[in-house]
Amino acid sequence: MRTACCLLAILVLALATPGCRKETPAEDNGRKRFTTMVDGDTREYYAHVPSGYDGSTPLPLVFMLHGTSGDGLKMYNVSGWKEVGEKENFISVFPSSWEYCLFDHQGDKKTTTKWNSLPADWYLCQGQVARDDIKFLRRVQEEMQQRYKIQANKVYLVGFSNGGQMAAKCAIEMSDVFAAVVHNASGFSFDTTYTPLRRIPTTYQLGNQDWGPGNTGPEISLTRIDEAVRDTSYRAAVSVNASVKSFGLSPNYTLSGDTSYAAIATFASLDGDPGIYHRFVFVKGLGHVYPNGSNHPMKGAEEHWAWMKQF
Repeated sequence: MRTACCLLAILVLALATPGCRKETPAEDNGRKRFTTMVDGDTREYYAHVPSGYDGSTPLPLVFMLHGTSGDGLKMYNVSGWKEVGEKENFISVFPSSWEYCLFDHQGDKKTTTKWNSLPADWYLCQGQVARDDIKFLRRVQEEMQQRYKIQANKVYLVGFSNGGQMAAKCAIEMSDVFAAVVHNASGFSFDTTYTPLRRIPTTYQLGNQDWGPGNTGPEISLTRIDEAVRDTSYRAAVSVNASVKSFGLSPNYTLSGDTSYAAIATFASLDGDPGIYHRFVFVKGLGHVYPNGSNHPMKGAEEHWAWMKQF
C-alpha cells in the first residue's frame, strides 16, 4: 500500500509540474494540448481546432499570448478566441511562457511566468536564463503547419499585458510569419527604433483605466488621446512612438471612433502604402484585462479578428 501511495504521489507531482505533463486527450470539443522540446526545455501549448475543419481546406491560424502569471490554458478558457475560432472557422493556439525568478517594474521580487520580452521594464534574478521565446513560437507555428492545413499568409498574433510586450517584439522579429499583430495593455517598453524583418499592420489597444497588472485608476478621458500618444510620460506614447519610427509611419494621425466607447488614432505609412499602418485604440472603462464581453462590454477576440482578417 505504501509503495502504491508513493507512486501515486509521484504521478500527481509530475502532472502538476510545468514542463512535465504528457499530452492528454482533448477535454472539450476541439481542444488539444501539445508539448515540444526547445533548447532542452519541455514547452507546452494548447490549440482549438474548429469542428468545421476536415483537413481539406487550409485555415487561418491565430496565436493568443497570455500575461504575467498566466498560461496557455487560462487564455484558452477566458480570452474568447476559441469561441470566435469555432464560429469563424480558424485554428487558434495558446502557448505557455516560462516561469522565472524576477523583479517586476516596481522592483518587487517574485517567481512567476513571463514571456521573454526583454529588454523590458522588468528583469531576471541573478542566475536566471531567459528562454528564447521567438524560437519557441516559431516552433509552434512550424508544428501547427505540420499537423494541420494552415494558410501560411493568414497567421496572426494577439497578446495581452506581458504577452502584449511579447507581441510587439514578435511584430519586429517574427514579422516574416505574421500578417498582422495586436498587442493589448502593453507594447514596446522603450522609445527606440527597431528593424522589422518586414513591415506589417499593427494595433495597440489600451484601456483608459489601465494602470498596470492588478491595478485600476481614475479614467483618462478619451478626449485626451492626443496627450496619451504624444506625452512620453505615458507608456502608451512610448510604445506608439517606437511603432511609428520602426515601421516607417507618419507621426501625425487620423482620429476615428468615439469617446463613448473607443477612440482610435491611426498612423499611416510615410510611403503611402495603405496596408501598412499602426492603430492606437483607447478603450473607455477598460482596466488591466483582456476584454471578453464579461469583464468589459467589448469582446476583444471578435473585434480584433474583424480587423486582422482583412490582411
